[in-house]
Amino acid sequence: MKKSIILFIVGMLSFPSNAQEVKVTSGKVQRMANFQSKLIDARNIDIWLPDGYSNKEKYAVLYMNDGQALYDAESTWNKQAWEVDEVAGKLIGEGKTQKFIVVGIWNNGAKRHPEYFPQKPYESLTQIQKDTVTAQLQKAGRTKEIFTPYSDLYLKFLVNELKPFIDKNFSTKTDQKNTFIAGSSMGGLISMYAICEYPKIFGGAACLSTHWPGTFSAINNPIPDAFANYLKANLPNPKDHKIYFDYGDQTLDAMYKPLQEKIDIVMKAKGFTNKNWETKSFPGENHSEQAWAKRLDIPLLFLLKK
Repeated sequence: MKKSIILFIVGMLSFPSNAQEVKVTSGKVQRMANFQSKLIDARNIDIWLPDGYSNKEKYAVLYMNDGQALYDAESTWNKQAWEVDEVAGKLIGEGKTQKFIVVGIWNNGAKRHPEYFPQKPYESLTQIQKDTVTAQLQKAGRTKEIFTPYSDLYLKFLVNELKPFIDKNFSTKTDQKNTFIAGSSMGGLISMYAICEYPKIFGGAACLSTHWPGTFSAINNPIPDAFANYLKANLPNPKDHKIYFDYGDQTLDAMYKPLQEKIDIVMKAKGFTNKNWETKSFPGENHSEQAWAKRLDIPLLFLLKK
């Protein structure tokens, strides 16, 4: 479907002169350009509102990481996008999900890895293990310095700065059962971390192609076990939370199956069932926005089904 350009700038926030317009097939996008924070670096926030959005009704909210890759392939670095506007617009239009808005939080480029890397599991490592993680990330070109995640600050930004702004300026359902978070790869990790750290804020998380290795090596890697141990102690109550995981088996996703299976054991042990948890495998699919777009309807239905 051909995308039309619909972009609104919210409030008094400046619009960067080099920014490309956002093209969507349904609904409209409002950009809060250079959104300021006392906790982390400023960044753009792109909010998708469905067709017929009205202040006369309330909407659930889906926060999505890697916000610059959500709506418009023409404006992304790899010419791929999640096509959130198309998928979400279709589901809402067909009455399959409740009405919701999407808050796309742009990542911070070179700082993406430390912002999205779950901090408390990392801090549980020994110094030797931390040095191993740094060495592996340096080898992969993800950092030149000693690796130090600060995802706790990123989550505080979401919960204490961004969410109050969204709830004040948009017609939202503000409660936990109508607030969700989603992402892929490192964005999947931070979504998992968010629902564990703030179970009273987020009622559901969708974690696509979750990057359980943390680094880019399966050898001598302490991270997957640290994540599993963290989840054993910190998973939210399955009675009022939903969690979705998935993975393909091509490119980077080829690493994920055995790691996800270990996490699935933890999920079962903590009382999650098919009523509130899904892990799906997609043979033949790779680690890309195109792949995530093809199956985005599945987690959206799981989290937001009427």
